Amino acid sequence: MGPAGDKLFLEVAGRPVVAHTWQRFEDAPGIGEIIVVARPGLEAALAELAGRFGFRKPHRVVAGGAERQDSVWNGLAAVAPGTKLVAIQDGARPCTSVALIEATLAAARATGAAVAAARVTDTIKESADGQFISRTMDRAKLWSVQTPQTFRLEIIRRALAEVRRHGLIVTDDTAACELVGQRVQLVADAAPNPKVTVPADLAYVELLLSVTGR
Repeated sequence: MGPAGDKLFLEVAGRPVVAHTWQRFEDAPGIGEIIVVARPGLEAALAELAGRFGFRKPHRVVAGGAERQDSVWNGLAAVAPGTKLVAIQDGARPCTSVALIEATLAAARATGAAVAAARVTDTIKESADGQFISRTMDRAKLWSVQTPQTFRLEIIRRALAEVRRHGLIVTDDTAACELVGQRVQLVADAAPNPKVTVPADLAYVELLLSVTGR
Protein backbone atom coordinates (compact mmCIF):
# COMPACT_ATOMS: atom_id res chain seq x y z
CA MET A 1 0.00 0.00 0.00
CA GLY A 2 3.05 2.29 -0.11
CA PRO A 3 3.01 5.33 2.20
CA ALA A 4 -0.72 4.93 2.99
CA GLY A 5 0.12 3.06 6.22
CA ASP A 6 -1.23 -0.18 7.66
CA LYS A 7 -3.91 -1.25 5.20
CA LEU A 8 -5.97 -2.91 7.92
CA PHE A 9 -6.61 0.45 9.57
CA LEU A 10 -7.45 2.40 6.42
CA GLU A 11 -11.01 3.73 6.49
CA VAL A 12 -13.45 2.28 3.99
CA ALA A 13 -17.24 2.61 4.14
CA GLY A 14 -17.06 4.34 7.51
CA ARG A 15 -14.76 2.05 9.46
CA PRO A 16 -11.28 0.48 9.25
CA VAL A 17 -10.86 -2.49 6.92
CA VAL A 18 -10.19 -4.88 9.79
CA ALA A 19 -13.32 -3.72 11.63
CA HIS A 20 -15.47 -4.86 8.71
CA THR A 21 -13.72 -8.23 8.72
CA TRP A 22 -14.08 -8.61 12.48
CA GLN A 23 -17.78 -7.70 12.24
CA ARG A 24 -18.46 -10.59 9.84
CA PHE A 25 -17.09 -13.07 12.36
CA GLU A 26 -18.87 -11.29 15.20
CA ASP A 27 -22.12 -11.87 13.28
CA ALA A 28 -21.44 -15.52 12.33
CA PRO A 29 -23.42 -17.87 14.62
CA GLY A 30 -20.83 -20.66 14.34
CA ILE A 31 -17.97 -18.53 15.65
CA GLY A 32 -17.53 -18.64 19.44
CA GLU A 33 -14.36 -16.59 19.91
CA ILE A 34 -12.03 -14.47 17.80
CA ILE A 35 -8.24 -14.56 17.94
CA VAL A 36 -6.61 -11.54 16.30
CA VAL A 37 -3.02 -12.25 15.30
CA ALA A 38 -1.14 -8.98 14.88
CA ARG A 39 2.29 -7.51 15.06
CA PRO A 40 3.38 -6.34 18.52
CA GLY A 41 2.35 -2.77 19.29
CA LEU A 42 -1.17 -2.98 17.88
CA GLU A 43 -2.81 -4.28 21.05
CA ALA A 44 -4.12 -0.88 22.18
CA ALA A 45 -5.42 0.03 18.73
CA LEU A 46 -7.28 -3.27 18.43
CA ALA A 47 -8.73 -2.97 21.93
CA GLU A 48 -9.98 0.53 21.08
CA LEU A 49 -11.46 -0.76 17.84
CA ALA A 50 -13.32 -3.57 19.65
CA GLY A 51 -14.80 -1.08 22.10
CA ARG A 52 -15.72 1.47 19.46
CA PHE A 53 -17.69 -1.01 17.38
CA GLY A 54 -19.16 -2.97 20.27
CA PHE A 55 -17.65 -6.37 19.58
CA ARG A 56 -18.90 -8.68 22.33
CA LYS A 57 -17.62 -12.15 21.50
CA PRO A 58 -14.64 -13.33 23.54
CA HIS A 59 -11.50 -12.18 21.79
CA ARG A 60 -7.79 -11.85 22.39
CA VAL A 61 -4.80 -10.47 20.53
CA VAL A 62 -1.66 -12.57 20.07
CA ALA A 63 1.64 -11.73 18.43
CA GLY A 64 2.30 -12.84 14.89
CA GLY A 65 5.41 -14.59 13.60
CA ALA A 66 7.98 -14.20 10.86
CA GLU A 67 5.84 -16.02 8.26
CA ARG A 68 2.10 -16.50 7.78
CA GLN A 69 2.34 -20.09 9.01
CA ASP A 70 4.07 -18.90 12.21
CA SER A 71 1.29 -16.41 12.85
CA VAL A 72 -1.34 -19.10 12.33
CA TRP A 73 0.56 -21.41 14.67
CA ASN A 74 0.56 -18.71 17.37
CA GLY A 75 -3.15 -18.16 16.86
CA LEU A 76 -3.92 -21.86 17.15
CA ALA A 77 -2.00 -22.01 20.43
CA ALA A 78 -4.33 -19.36 21.85
CA VAL A 79 -7.73 -20.94 21.14
CA ALA A 80 -9.93 -21.94 24.04
CA PRO A 81 -9.80 -25.51 25.38
CA GLY A 82 -12.39 -27.73 23.75
CA THR A 83 -12.28 -25.93 20.40
CA LYS A 84 -13.17 -28.29 17.55
CA LEU A 85 -13.10 -26.06 14.45
CA VAL A 86 -11.06 -23.01 13.46
CA ALA A 87 -11.67 -20.59 10.59
CA ILE A 88 -8.51 -18.76 9.50
CA GLN A 89 -9.19 -15.42 7.86
CA ASP A 90 -7.20 -12.63 6.22
CA GLY A 91 -7.93 -9.41 8.08
CA ALA A 92 -7.79 -7.67 4.71
CA ARG A 93 -10.86 -9.49 3.35
CA PRO A 94 -13.67 -7.27 4.67
CA CYS A 95 -16.41 -8.50 2.32
CA THR A 96 -16.49 -12.16 3.38
CA SER A 97 -20.12 -13.04 3.96
CA VAL A 98 -21.49 -14.69 7.08
CA ALA A 99 -23.04 -17.31 4.79
CA LEU A 100 -19.59 -18.19 3.43
CA ILE A 101 -18.10 -18.46 6.92
CA GLU A 102 -20.90 -20.79 7.96
CA ALA A 103 -20.55 -22.86 4.77
CA THR A 104 -16.84 -23.47 5.37
CA LEU A 105 -17.54 -24.43 8.98
CA ALA A 106 -20.13 -26.98 7.85
CA ALA A 107 -17.79 -28.40 5.21
CA ALA A 108 -14.84 -28.66 7.62
CA ARG A 109 -17.04 -30.32 10.22
CA ALA A 110 -17.95 -32.97 7.64
CA THR A 111 -14.64 -33.44 5.81
CA GLY A 112 -11.93 -32.06 8.09
CA ALA A 113 -10.80 -29.14 5.92
CA ALA A 114 -12.45 -26.59 3.64
CA VAL A 115 -11.56 -23.38 1.85
CA ALA A 116 -13.49 -20.52 0.28
CA ALA A 117 -12.69 -20.51 -3.43
CA ALA A 118 -13.74 -19.11 -6.78
CA ARG A 119 -13.48 -20.70 -10.19
CA VAL A 120 -10.87 -19.10 -12.44
CA THR A 121 -12.66 -17.48 -15.37
CA ASP A 122 -9.69 -15.88 -17.17
CA THR A 123 -7.50 -17.87 -19.51
CA ILE A 124 -4.31 -18.63 -17.57
CA LYS A 125 -0.90 -18.89 -19.22
CA GLU A 126 2.28 -20.35 -17.78
CA SER A 127 5.60 -18.66 -18.53
CA ALA A 128 8.90 -20.38 -17.76
CA ASP A 129 10.98 -17.23 -18.18
CA GLY A 130 8.49 -14.50 -17.29
CA GLN A 131 8.57 -13.08 -20.80
CA PHE A 132 6.96 -15.57 -23.17
CA ILE A 133 4.09 -18.01 -22.90
CA SER A 134 5.10 -21.60 -22.30
CA ARG A 135 1.64 -23.17 -22.29
CA THR A 136 -2.05 -22.59 -21.65
CA MET A 137 -3.50 -24.02 -18.46
CA ASP A 138 -6.84 -25.82 -18.36
CA ARG A 139 -8.97 -23.27 -16.51
CA ALA A 140 -11.74 -25.82 -15.99
CA LYS A 141 -9.52 -27.34 -13.28
CA LEU A 142 -8.30 -24.08 -11.73
CA TRP A 143 -9.61 -22.38 -8.59
CA SER A 144 -8.51 -19.24 -6.79
CA VAL A 145 -8.47 -19.94 -3.06
CA GLN A 146 -9.40 -17.26 -0.55
CA THR A 147 -10.29 -17.20 3.12
CA PRO A 148 -11.75 -18.38 5.38
CA GLN A 149 -9.73 -21.57 5.38
CA THR A 150 -11.47 -23.75 7.94
CA PHE A 151 -10.33 -26.93 9.65
CA ARG A 152 -10.86 -29.36 12.45
CA LEU A 153 -8.34 -28.10 14.96
CA GLU A 154 -6.37 -31.31 15.27
CA ILE A 155 -5.94 -31.52 11.48
CA ILE A 156 -4.48 -28.05 10.93
CA ARG A 157 -2.25 -28.41 13.98
CA ARG A 158 -0.87 -31.70 12.65
CA ALA A 159 -0.41 -30.25 9.16
CA LEU A 160 1.43 -27.15 10.35
CA ALA A 161 3.58 -29.23 12.69
CA GLU A 162 4.77 -31.14 9.62
CA VAL A 163 5.50 -27.89 7.79
CA ARG A 164 7.58 -26.73 10.73
CA ARG A 165 9.33 -30.09 11.08
CA HIS A 166 10.44 -29.98 7.43
CA GLY A 167 11.41 -26.31 7.54
CA LEU A 168 9.04 -25.42 4.70
CA ILE A 169 7.28 -22.16 3.91
CA VAL A 170 3.71 -22.35 2.62
CA THR A 171 1.64 -19.46 1.29
CA ASP A 172 -1.66 -20.73 2.66
CA ASP A 173 -2.93 -23.23 5.17
CA THR A 174 -4.41 -25.65 2.67
CA ALA A 175 -0.89 -26.27 1.33
CA ALA A 176 0.01 -27.63 4.77
CA CYS A 177 -2.91 -30.06 4.48
CA GLU A 178 -1.67 -31.21 1.09
CA LEU A 179 1.64 -32.09 2.74
CA VAL A 180 -0.06 -34.58 5.08
CA GLY A 181 -2.52 -35.92 2.50
CA GLN A 182 -5.57 -34.20 3.97
CA ARG A 183 -8.25 -33.51 1.36
CA VAL A 184 -9.60 -29.95 1.35
CA GLN A 185 -13.13 -29.25 0.17
CA LEU A 186 -13.66 -26.25 -2.11
CA VAL A 187 -16.53 -24.02 -0.98
CA ALA A 188 -17.67 -21.76 -3.81
CA ASP A 189 -19.43 -18.48 -3.22
CA ALA A 190 -20.96 -16.31 -5.90
CA ALA A 191 -20.40 -13.08 -3.95
CA PRO A 192 -17.06 -11.24 -4.43
CA ASN A 193 -14.59 -11.77 -1.59
CA PRO A 194 -11.60 -9.55 -2.51
CA LYS A 195 -8.46 -8.95 -0.48
CA VAL A 196 -7.26 -5.38 -0.02
CA THR A 197 -3.76 -5.39 -1.48
CA VAL A 198 -3.23 -2.16 -3.45
CA PRO A 199 -4.85 1.30 -3.09
CA ALA A 200 -7.15 0.72 -6.06
CA ASP A 201 -8.81 -2.15 -4.16
CA LEU A 202 -10.32 0.27 -1.64
CA ALA A 203 -12.80 1.81 -4.09
CA TYR A 204 -14.00 -1.63 -5.17
CA VAL A 205 -14.37 -2.79 -1.56
CA GLU A 206 -16.23 0.42 -0.68
CA LEU A 207 -18.71 -0.29 -3.47
CA LEU A 208 -19.23 -3.88 -2.32
CA LEU A 209 -19.72 -2.84 1.30
CA SER A 210 -22.22 -0.18 0.31
CA VAL A 211 -24.26 -2.86 -1.48
CA THR A 212 -24.25 -5.18 1.55
CA GLY A 213 -25.10 -2.34 3.90
CA ARG A 214 -22.15 -2.84 6.25
